[in-house]
Amino acid sequence: MKTLGPGLIVMAAFMGPGSVTTASVAGADYGFVVLWSVVFATVATIILQEMSARLGIVSREGLGEALRTTFRNPFIKVLVAALVLLAIAVGGFSFATGNVTGSSQGLSILTGIPTSVSIVITYIAVFALLFIGRYKIIERALVSMVIVMSVMFLVTAIIVRPDVGAMLRGLVVPSIPAGSLITLIGLIGSAVVPYNLFLHASSVQEKWPTSVPTDQALAEARTDTWFSISVGGIITAAILATGAAAFFGTGAGIDSAVTMATQLEPVLGPAAEIFFGLGFMAAGLTSAITAPLAAAYATSGVLGWGTNLRSWKFRAVWIVVLTGGAILAITGSDPIALILVTQYAAGLSLPVLAIFLIVVMNRRDMLGRYTNGPVSNALGILVVLGVCALGALQIFGLV
Repeated sequence: MKTLGPGLIVMAAFMGPGSVTTASVAGADYGFVVLWSVVFATVATIILQEMSARLGIVSREGLGEALRTTFRNPFIKVLVAALVLLAIAVGGFSFATGNVTGSSQGLSILTGIPTSVSIVITYIAVFALLFIGRYKIIERALVSMVIVMSVMFLVTAIIVRPDVGAMLRGLVVPSIPAGSLITLIGLIGSAVVPYNLFLHASSVQEKWPTSVPTDQALAEARTDTWFSISVGGIITAAILATGAAAFFGTGAGIDSAVTMATQLEPVLGPAAEIFFGLGFMAAGLTSAITAPLAAAYATSGVLGWGTNLRSWKFRAVWIVVLTGGAILAITGSDPIALILVTQYAAGLSLPVLAIFLIVVMNRRDMLGRYTNGPVSNALGILVVLGVCALGALQIFGLV
């Protein structure tokens, strides 16, 4: 347990309303045949987050700071900064929208107040916590609720006794059912969160300071990353399995958070709705805090503003991201569709940052003998190509 930390933060960040919603809808609409995408997303997350952790431990810089010194040509430097900021904007706004929407849905389940009102309440709460910088006080309680909700999905997935043969086929045989591409890209986008690449590189520096030998820090960071992300992948698969068991083949779809809560009825009975509402609200709040903050870290790093949380430049970034997400959430008529679309948008923004991360990880002047080897580069490129291929299929309507 002493080696765990930053990886758990990454896992808690991507186990938000987007992951729960997308996995539930995937199971309800397509059954177990899309489980392979959860495996792909989990492996892809481990590959990229390991690079990010290695960058932070060896260089003692975040990804944003590293990118500023990677490209010398002024035109290329400006172009890279623009592309990174665009990817962060798309990802930040997308996740902020999905997280505020999800948290407000959970609050509405618990209190019965209209969704528009709960969105405003969620926005005010997150804004206040970020502004005063005291969000860490309630962070542990919120993360605990998310973990308990996740455990309930695991227990439910076992109790409903899904078709093991169908699950195994879905895990190892890639299949793209008609109309499923947005959901598949959303599943990948909900796990391989672009802003987590920036968060991870910074958080490992606090967990493993320079006093810890580099090789020891890297070994512990890899254990942390592999274990934490794998647990997140197993939970996502369990949520998909409960969605498939509860809805697939019944003709019923998922149109609200209340409908999703019925997946937990085999374990919790009448308490499922309240329990799910608490977990969904907590998942939304933790992620709603993380997304704007990570966008601010990334933007400040790329533009060289520093990472002082009380700086108005830093604050301006997270205020814009959070406010934009809240506006999109309050103007969206279909919360579930909105969450799915925002996860899809985040998935499409991933290749840009993944490519730049791979470029940075080949800088021998910064990383020395800890640069990417042929295997790491090949795996990273395969991740990029996989996401790009799914995006191309969707864009050109080939599936």
